Amino acid sequence: MIGVISRDWLLTETPASRAQAAWVRRYRGWLQFRGNGLAMVGLVTVAIMILASLAAPLLAWQDASAQNLAGRLAPPSFAHWFGTDELGRDIYARILYGGRVTLGMVVSVVLLVAPVGLAVGSVAGYLGGLADRLLMRVTDVFLAFPRLVLALAFVAALKPGITSAIIAIALTAWPPYARLARADTLTVRHSDFIAAVRLTGAGSLRIIVRHIMPLCLSSVIVRVTLDMSGIILTAASLGFLGMGAQPPMPEWGTMIASSRAFILDQWWVPTIPGIAIFVASLAFNLLGDGMRDVLDPRQR
Repeated sequence: MIGVISRDWLLTETPASRAQAAWVRRYRGWLQFRGNGLAMVGLVTVAIMILASLAAPLLAWQDASAQNLAGRLAPPSFAHWFGTDELGRDIYARILYGGRVTLGMVVSVVLLVAPVGLAVGSVAGYLGGLADRLLMRVTDVFLAFPRLVLALAFVAALKPGITSAIIAIALTAWPPYARLARADTLTVRHSDFIAAVRLTGAGSLRIIVRHIMPLCLSSVIVRVTLDMSGIILTAASLGFLGMGAQPPMPEWGTMIASSRAFILDQWWVPTIPGIAIFVASLAFNLLGDGMRDVLDPRQR
């Protein structure tokens, strides 16, 4: 009975309060998202990857860094589900712990670039004039270089490692968010409700933070979800080129780099990490498509 009442409360056409209206909108968005089979596949896959990475100490019964040269390059078996690498380390355990590194880098990059891009784009779009031209020209400079090439340059200027890779990817990933937030801001900055807020005495900072940025947030969330696959590929590429995570740390790109000489004879050593990268990228793309259908007002 409670479930029926709750569902009716969430599906009402006449919300009694602003809070109820917000929950009605969220629930309807969830129903729309749930109706997209591919998006649900992406959501479930992402959830499984995150949970498996967090539970790596429980799911991996072997040490990811323990070497056993007598059992090196062993094919997949009951003892080693994904086989062993060139140093006899269990690939299954390294995939689980590598998920922590790769997905952790993705989350760190997103937490850095999304607020920066949202703030830069909102400020440029609302203030206009000289501030807009300066901020957008800086954005154009970063957009003029391929992301991976620019990330490699930043890592080379710093020091190869996870921290440097995160900073380098973040420095190259924020411009699209700034462009998107600026475009959304330009469409609403002359709206009547913004003029009404301005007449109440609100300053530019308050208007941007309290009224402009929340309106741009849904588009940024969609872009973040779709960009996660690209961030995964960039992080793996840096690891493959020796500029990201350093051995013996288990990271999917680094695992492929250290085992590329065995791709013909011991195919499972480089292939398993490649499959992990492919599945993660595909899952985030499917999730992003579903989020776009729900959150992007242009899709309605």
